[in-house]
Amino acid sequence: MSATPLIPPAPRALGVAVPTPLRKLFDYRPCQPAPAGGWQPGLRVRVPLGRREVVGIVVECRDTSELDLASLKPVGACLDSEPLPADWLWLCHFTARYYQHALGDTLHQALPVLLRQGRPLEARTRERWQLTAAGRAADAASLGRARRQAELLELLRQHPRGIIGSVIGAQGFSRAQLTGLASKGLAECVDELLTASSARPGGGLLAEPALTLNREQATALAELHQGLERYHPCLLQGVTGSGKTEIYLQLIEAIVAQGRQALVLVPEIGLTPQTLSRFRRRFRAPVVALHSGLTDAERLDAWEAARAGRAPIVIGTRSAVFTPLARPGAIIVDEEHDGSFKQQDGLRYHARDLAIVRAHREGIPIVLGSATPSLESLVQARAGHYRHLRLTQRASHHGPARLELVDLRGRPRQGGLIPPVIDAIRNTLNDGGQVLVFINRRGFAPTLACHACGWLAECDRCDARMTLHRQPPQLTCHHCERQRALPEACPDCGSADLRPLGTGTERSEETLAALFPDVPVHRIDRDSTRRKDAFEQTLNEVRRGEPCLLVGTQMLAKGHHLPHVTLVVVVNADAGLYASDFRALEHSAQLLIQVAGRAGRAERPGRVMVQTLHPDDPHLRLLADSGFDALAKTLLEERRLAMLPPYRYLALLRLESAREADAIDLTGQAATALRDWLEERGLTVDCLGPVPAPMERRQNRYHVQLMLSAARRGPLHEACAFLVGWLERAPQARRGRWSLDIDPQTLS
Repeated sequence: MSATPLIPPAPRALGVAVPTPLRKLFDYRPCQPAPAGGWQPGLRVRVPLGRREVVGIVVECRDTSELDLASLKPVGACLDSEPLPADWLWLCHFTARYYQHALGDTLHQALPVLLRQGRPLEARTRERWQLTAAGRAADAASLGRARRQAELLELLRQHPRGIIGSVIGAQGFSRAQLTGLASKGLAECVDELLTASSARPGGGLLAEPALTLNREQATALAELHQGLERYHPCLLQGVTGSGKTEIYLQLIEAIVAQGRQALVLVPEIGLTPQTLSRFRRRFRAPVVALHSGLTDAERLDAWEAARAGRAPIVIGTRSAVFTPLARPGAIIVDEEHDGSFKQQDGLRYHARDLAIVRAHREGIPIVLGSATPSLESLVQARAGHYRHLRLTQRASHHGPARLELVDLRGRPRQGGLIPPVIDAIRNTLNDGGQVLVFINRRGFAPTLACHACGWLAECDRCDARMTLHRQPPQLTCHHCERQRALPEACPDCGSADLRPLGTGTERSEETLAALFPDVPVHRIDRDSTRRKDAFEQTLNEVRRGEPCLLVGTQMLAKGHHLPHVTLVVVVNADAGLYASDFRALEHSAQLLIQVAGRAGRAERPGRVMVQTLHPDDPHLRLLADSGFDALAKTLLEERRLAMLPPYRYLALLRLESAREADAIDLTGQAATALRDWLEERGLTVDCLGPVPAPMERRQNRYHVQLMLSAARRGPLHEACAFLVGWLERAPQARRGRWSLDIDPQTLS
């Protein structure tokens, strides 16, 4: 006889985390009746907050409160019969603590939108209609004058696995005709779970056989198999096109065969359809996605299926790191170096770092894959904390294309391209190849200039120039999205001689279309892919193999398989090399190697031409001659000498105000208070600033920064906690906005 589960005694107060920036819990009185399993942390509740009702999450159950128990407002309703997963709660608590963020807002951000709004956490179903045994044996003629029922009977007979109810309706059949067949015992309705319906029919886990691995791939996979039962962090560094995804697939096959789940993180939504397609072709098991392109209902379906264990494979972007798994087996972070894994506003977490923390707690392996690993991951691998696995051969048997540095100095340009590069493009197209022209600037030109007086089109709300667009014709600030009509004359001198300055994707597209009128030109940037599925449709056209030109930004540089591209042209390699941010060179080098990796991924070798005004730059030359590893070694030594990450830990306080003086004054007071506190405690934390942000004025607000640096995380986090507390108490802080960024990836 099974024992009755014990229900904990009813608490007198509940500490509830609500979606506010306040770093505290709110006390409420439990409502009646209590949930079936009793009050416990992780239950969603609807509670009053001011003049509105919000959905919060119970964090503590206690018998005391700092307030009078009788004065506590009661919980409006408990929304769950059982608490949210304990591992999910732990990850949210860790995230709030590490990134110095309010717990209520952290929990809120980590939930799907519909759960934040109070939707029940339950699986959605849909109707599938199929013939009964009697229906399969019946003759349509036996239905007599019920002609439409007879047609419906024949339609169902053509689909032995049944047809979804909405599809039947789209064929012109009514509900009455369906129920008519059901009343005669000829058809039946089965409710199926939406996620379960994505499984492919047939026996076995694989829908198509795995590919044969080369020796390097097989060695890497064998190493990964040895760590399936424990925390086993591995950095899988493979040149572009070396078959990292095939290793992921075969590792996941082993995980799912054990009845466990795998979580795969990709940096951007643009990679999700490609990855989903490949995974769904390989596996018969359900593969669900989590990204911003889904509807709220679709996101909730995927989240619930992962929590319940019905989805053995979960693929998602940054926020998918918070997806609960019933039986976690492995986490894979593809393109682990990518900056998209860092949230840049609100809760400023890094999904890669949280994935590592999560894998450690759950005792499962984690794979960090990249052709150009972050310097942080390389340091961990060299110290022996990560297993470093290398793939140096491409599946196509061609080596990665070398970077050819092409000197721009003193040469005429058309759309940013010089004659030798245009000739190379022409030769590639004549040979039946495809060409990718990479320029990391949207619009027609970076700005508009007056040739008579030198006036530049600048944003009146930001310290930035406005970008000239031709589709539609206008000036746009890409920092605040302010738009202005094109001026007919210079506002300073009245001259009509206004000229575009520099080159953007639109200008390159226009130039290439004029130079090669018989070849399709596909532009891929944020402006041209706003329509749903536009990006994937363009890539599908390119993959057909006909000669064409692609003009794109970094959207094209990340992991896309373009087998017919044999020439890559980088219009301007200098844009990010000399920025003030100490990570600029690392990120620019990664981007160059990634975009170069789009060339020569199939039978034909590739070529990469990099236009630059600084062909003798030692870092750029080292990257071109010796590759990313050699440059990374040099950068790491420079970082060590300069005491910068990954050899130091940083936090960045950003403050903004409508008045410049207020921003500077508040930051100065915060810095003084922090330095006094550090001296009292004897903590070694460097406090640098206040200094203006790289772009001081943005959206008519002034931005000032304070940087904290320390050799150890502990003192840095203590200092951050003091700073947060001081700002929350300081009355003058209410005149502006502030945010604290732990482990910032950019100083802008």
